[in-house]
Amino acid sequence: MGGEHAEVVRLLWGPHPKPARGPRPTLDLDRIARAGIEIADSEGLADVSMQRVAAQLGVTKMALYRYVPGKAELVALMVDAAIGSHAAAAEARRGGWREQLEEWAHQLLAVFRQHSWALDATVGPRIMGPGELSWLERAVSALDGTGLSGAERMDAAVLLAGHVRGIAQQARAAGPAGNPEAQVGAILSDLMQAHGERFPALTAALASAAQSDGQDQAWDFGLQRILDGLAVLIDQRAR
Repeated sequence: MGGEHAEVVRLLWGPHPKPARGPRPTLDLDRIARAGIEIADSEGLADVSMQRVAAQLGVTKMALYRYVPGKAELVALMVDAAIGSHAAAAEARRGGWREQLEEWAHQLLAVFRQHSWALDATVGPRIMGPGELSWLERAVSALDGTGLSGAERMDAAVLLAGHVRGIAQQARAAGPAGNPEAQVGAILSDLMQAHGERFPALTAALASAAQSDGQDQAWDFGLQRILDGLAVLIDQRAR
């Protein structure tokens, strides 16, 4: 494991020995992560820097380096703190597997809507912290006893997370008060008025969608179809 990865593992998973030299510690990793989250929530991930976080905490940048060696490690701490640990198992296990996964997906969407910068910080191979892994644990464990293999349960969790991310990314692009489905529909409707004869199926579909009064249905439609597909697979395993 590379030095940077080893440092991320240490910061996320411990142990966290206090600095051996220098003045008495006045910070902790949670305070540092929360300061970064506050900046990212209001201004975006690109504006997070060691200097900005140090100023937010009222310390020097050199003092901050005694706890976190750089921005990559800082962002890893921010992600795990922002996503947080999933709800206690006793609370999360209400209902069957479908109800549990549906609730899980809604909760994850709420996290990404609150901390949209986390969409950019959670791509590609990386070290995940205990909070983030608790979400994966919850989704995989919801499918215990369904007859699905471990690999299939992992794939199901990844598939659901992908749908959550896609909707969250579209909502972010639409802006604070935007409905991405309604915005796209309005743009396409304008185009179809001029070029509808070339796209008759699309024109008819848009006319039908307009009857939903612009409601954002892509989220629930996609979620239910994923769960329907899992239900078919689980039924096949049972037989």
